[in-house]
Amino acid sequence: MVVGSDISRYPNTPRPTCRGYLHKRTQSAILKGWRKRWFVLKHNGYLQYYKHKKDEGKCRPLEVTKLEGAEIGVDTSLGKPFVFKCIPQNGNRIFYFCATSNQEMKRWLEAMDKAVHP
Repeated sequence: MVVGSDISRYPNTPRPTCRGYLHKRTQSAILKGWRKRWFVLKHNGYLQYYKHKKDEGKCRPLEVTKLEGAEIGVDTSLGKPFVFKCIPQNGNRIFYFCATSNQEMKRWLEAMDKAVHP
């Protein structure tokens, strides 16, 4: 039995393409900086995130974004290593993500690229 997951209840549901912690840049009027969030890239090309890993499957995601047609790539403008960005097709905002290593960044970029070009 897998705790904190729907997989045991719905065995035919495809597993997420990619999941893990990333730091997401926050740029609200009040808060600025980086927040650690649990990201899940679903097989249908939707990227969603939660405050914590344990929230997946228990709470509604904080946000859900469709990646199909989005622009993704490495970003060096922020002067931080392992940063990449995603600009969804609707273009309302830019998401900046920071991975813990180059390998982790490449894993997310490859998974997102598959979602961008299904």
